Parts: sequence; structure tokens; C-alpha cells
Amino acid sequence: MRRRATDYRRPVRRRFSHWICALLGLFVVAVLVLFVVHHNHNEDRVEHPVHEDDSRMERVVHEKLNLTEEILSATSLSRQLAEQMTLAKAYVVIAKEHNNFHLAWELSSMIRSCQLLLSKAAMRGKPITLEEAEPIISRLSSLIYKAEDAHYDIATTIVTMKSHIQALEERANAATVQSTVFGQLVAEAFPKSLHCLILKLSADWLKRLPLQDLANERRNSPRLVDNNLYHFCLFSDNVLATSVVINSTISNADHSKQIVFHIITNGVSYGAMQAWFLSNDFKGATIEVQNIEEFSWLNVSYAPILKQLLDVDSRTYYFGENPDVEPKLRNPKYISLLNHLRFYIPEIYPQLEKIVFLDDDVVVQKDLTPLFSLDLHGNVNGAVETCLEAYHRYYKYLNFSNPIISSKFDPQACGWAFGMNVFDLIAWRKANVTARYHYWQEQNSDKTLWKLGTLPVGLLAFYGLTEPLDRRWHVLGLGYDLNIDNRLIESAAVIHFNGNMKPWLKLAIGRYKPLWERYINLSHPYLQECVTS
Repeated sequence: MRRRATDYRRPVRRRFSHWICALLGLFVVAVLVLFVVHHNHNEDRVEHPVHEDDSRMERVVHEKLNLTEEILSATSLSRQLAEQMTLAKAYVVIAKEHNNFHLAWELSSMIRSCQLLLSKAAMRGKPITLEEAEPIISRLSSLIYKAEDAHYDIATTIVTMKSHIQALEERANAATVQSTVFGQLVAEAFPKSLHCLILKLSADWLKRLPLQDLANERRNSPRLVDNNLYHFCLFSDNVLATSVVINSTISNADHSKQIVFHIITNGVSYGAMQAWFLSNDFKGATIEVQNIEEFSWLNVSYAPILKQLLDVDSRTYYFGENPDVEPKLRNPKYISLLNHLRFYIPEIYPQLEKIVFLDDDVVVQKDLTPLFSLDLHGNVNGAVETCLEAYHRYYKYLNFSNPIISSKFDPQACGWAFGMNVFDLIAWRKANVTARYHYWQEQNSDKTLWKLGTLPVGLLAFYGLTEPLDRRWHVLGLGYDLNIDNRLIESAAVIHFNGNMKPWLKLAIGRYKPLWERYINLSHPYLQECVTS
């Protein structure tokens, strides 16, 4: 087939080539624009780096201004103002003492201006400027010069300030003593709620004759002298505290029916104790309550401590107006025979072989029956040592300047704690520990070997006869230490509220109080009436 002539051929379409050229042109223009903009931006950065850095540093300064650091800085205006203000305060005191009240007023006014400027700087987060500080610094300098010109020189200032510091120290010491006395008074006070409970229970004891008959029946129970059972003793006149100790011990025991508790109280609380423990169930445990006033053998001719406790001079020494006696030693518990009864345990329970002694301010958190199988290695007293701190060494409790003490005891010997002790009564009788206790009480009749309490004489009587126990058996300090580790408390078999902040008082440490309160039966009607109300 023949091709058409050129004039008669269909023209070729060139639309796409035009569009491509247009796009390429736009792309070139865009690249040129970007190049120009980028070049100008770089020039700006080169021309103004200092301004940008300054603004950035200014923001950092504003954000991180610390007025304390500013005052400590040797070159800052804030420090200069603070130093002038301190000096001005000293001259205010001196000016008032010299009856120059106008100068004192002027200085006080400038001190307030200085304080206001410093507080504004802290609020806005910016350093004080020279324009702000110069008028105050100038005026304060002028007033300080005026004070110095009035013969309030540095020597006068030092003497005056020294006398003021001494006066403040005396006031602080007096306030500390007063606070200690008030705290001691609160600690010694018997709460009205506990008085209420004792009165109600005592009334029950007197009115309900069946309770007295039941007490007489249980008095001769063979369980009280059965050495196959676990025996605990506790000496207290506090019904509620005693109940917490027994309830916590039994609640955490693996075999509560094998536990026997021996309670000794005074004549005032005897009826209340009997009524409480006869009327309530303690999971089958045997509970004996005795009255210390029925111990006819414990008399003045036998017990030196009884003679000392009844001595008028001793009472006057500790409870009179004697400034040498520390307030804590005025606590009546130190002259309570119940407190010293722990040294007569083998005579009170002559048929028992081993017993665990508990104070009335403890809470039991673990089963204590394993204590009875511990090997004391021939020792009498199993106790937790307290010499992890330097304070609890023998020299802190006893007077080692007396040759009677220094010749027989090591001042660095480790102290231990009463409150949770396991006693081997067979070894006790063999070593005649009670006679040792009597000896040291007689030696201390003039109160020169130690002051008061049972621990110092206990350290002497049980010297060389104490077996250290694992610290977890007995954790102390819940009556004064706010910072005991929770892990230590949780791991403890017994926690001890020794100190003035007893858990039944309003000044108890709130963090520890629930550990004690959980063992109170608040559903009891008497507790609802007396304690919770």
C-alpha cells in the first residue's frame, strides 16, 4: 500500500512535551527560591548568634534561679543585702537596749524593705538588679554607720549578742526540761477509760459470787505446775494491757491450750483482773491471777528492796524537790514492788523449771513456744542484747567510778533488755540469782551505784549468766522511736512499747498503735462504754 503524501499526513500530537517543559521550569524556579531562602537564613544565624545565646541563657537563669544559692554567692547583691540585714538586726537589739528607739525603728523599717525585695526576687525567679538594691544598701550602710558612730562598736555587739545567745540557750534548756516533765506527767497518768474499766470489773467481781467460786476452783489446777506445758508470767496492774499481751500470745500460738499464764497484780486491780479473765474466753489457755498482797513471805526482813521502797528518805530523794534527779526517774513504777517481782520468780513458782517473762507493754506477733526448747548453755537468762548502739553498755547504767563496780564488771559489757526473757529456773536456783540481787540492793542503799529501776541491778545479778538471743525475738523502742524499720517490726516475735509513749495513752505513736489495738476486743460492752467512748 502506498504511503500518503506529506501534505496529507495527520499531524503528531505534542501536548505532553509542553507539559513536561512547564514542570521542569517550575522545579528550577522552586530550587532557586529555596537556595535564596536558605542562604539568607544562614546569614541571619551568622549575624546574630550572640543574641540567641543570650536569650537562651536568660531563660535558663530565670527557670533555675535559686535564692539560697544566690545568697551564698560571694558576688551577688542578694548576699550583700542578707549580710547587711543580719548586722542591722544586731544593731536593732543594741539600739533598744540603749533606748535609741528612733534608730531601732529606722533599722527595722529597712530590714523589712530588704526582706520584701528578697521575697520578690524569689517569687519572680530573677536576680536582684543594681537599681533595686542600691537604695536599700545605701540607706542600710548609712544607718549602720550611724549606729557605729553612736559607739555600738563590734566589741559591744559581740558582748551583747553573746549575752542574748546565752539567754536563749537558758530558755531553750528550761523549755526542754519543762517539756520532759509534762511528758512524764502524761506518761504516769492513768487514763480515765482504764479507771472506768477497772471499776466496772471490780463491781462485777464483788457482785457475782459464782466468779469467786470459779476462781477458787481453778486455784489448785494441776496445769499450773505441769512442766509439760508452756508457762508465761506477767506482773501488772493494767487490765487492758495485760489482756493484749495474753490475747496476742494465744492468738499466735500453734497450741493455745498448752499455754499457762501466771498473772500477779496488786490489791486494787485483783478483782478486776479476775473478773476479766474468768468472763472471757482465751482459746482454752489456763490463766492464773494472784494478789501480791497475799505474799506474806515477801516482807521487809527478807527483801531489801521493800525496805528501800518504804524508806521516807528514798521517797523524798526521788519525789521531793531534788534537782539532781532526772524527771524520768520520778515515775512511780520505779518504786512499785510489782516491778521488782521478776527477781523472785523461782520462789513464786517453786515447782516450775522454765518460764517466759513478759512485760505488760509488749505485743506478741509469733509463736513463742520454741523459746522453751532453746539451749541456754547452762545460763539462767535468755535475752536479746541491746549493745548494737554504744549507749547500751554497762558503763551507761552503772557507776564505774565506784571500786565495788569497777573491780568486778567490764564497763564495755553488752547490755540486754527486760520485757521478753526466758528463764531456766533450775539454773537460777543453782546460781542463787535472787541472793545476788539482794546483795547488790544492799550495796546500793545509798544510791551511788545506780539510780532506780530493775535493769541496772538485773545487769549485775545476771552478769555472766545471760544467753544472747536472736534480735528478732524482741524488738524494742516502739514507745519512743519514730523510725523503726517496718521490716524489723514485721519480723519480730515480740514488739516492745518501752518508753513514755505507751499504746494505751493519747501520746502513743500513731504509726505503731494499730499493732496493739488489733488485740483488743472492742465488741465487749465494757470496752465500748469505757474505752471507745
